Amino acid sequence: MLYLVEHFYSIQGEGKYTGRPSLFIRLGGCNMKCEGFACTETAPDGVEVLGCDTVYAVNKEHFSQNWVPINKATELLSILDLYELPDAVDVVLTGGEPLIYANDFIFIEFLNELHNNGHRICFETNGSLDVDFKKYPVYKECIFALSVKLSNSKENLRKRVNGDVIYSLATNSKEAFFKFSIDEESINLGLEVEIEDILIHSPKTEVYCMPVGGSKAEVEKNTEPLIEFCKAKGYNFSDRLHIRIWDQNKGV
Repeated sequence: MLYLVEHFYSIQGEGKYTGRPSLFIRLGGCNMKCEGFACTETAPDGVEVLGCDTVYAVNKEHFSQNWVPINKATELLSILDLYELPDAVDVVLTGGEPLIYANDFIFIEFLNELHNNGHRICFETNGSLDVDFKKYPVYKECIFALSVKLSNSKENLRKRVNGDVIYSLATNSKEAFFKFSIDEESINLGLEVEIEDILIHSPKTEVYCMPVGGSKAEVEKNTEPLIEFCKAKGYNFSDRLHIRIWDQNKGV
């Protein structure tokens, strides 16, 4: 079953296309929890749930009332009619982890319609799940932001880093770039070695580093150390513009 959690029209706040007007479609479900990011959110049932800054799109047990089951591709396509969008606006598919639906026939139909209508399709993915580029050629026309998780996520190494998948997504897609979430403590613990080990799998792919944080205060705390890190390593710094502007508000 395919689940929709939320959608909104805003600007891209992270990565290579920061500032670009984009329609965001957030799908529910993920193959990771990333509790190391230590973001907590109070669920409607009163439980404090630990995870990433979009834990409500990961934890169905406590946030299920926000998860809408999708039975037809037209239900997703109709989202575009709810906004006054420029022609062929960027569509960003995020989560959770949107590629858990990579083989879903409803999802494939949706992607094909977006592509046929001239939309640029961008995936926000943790880079651990591959897609079948041969069976579903629409993926060759997509952009993949590879947010490969580092040890600060507290996910198991074998689960979060799959070299073959990283190589496949980076080399078969229209475009790909790495996007790492980094905090000050991780920099001090020698995190650059982890990143270098990941880049081996696709050394020509651009690297963007953004500060960890689910709030404006957290982002600002980690920004200066990360900028210095990027300057030293030659990586691109990526702000989290949406958080810096709207703080912890959702749907922006």
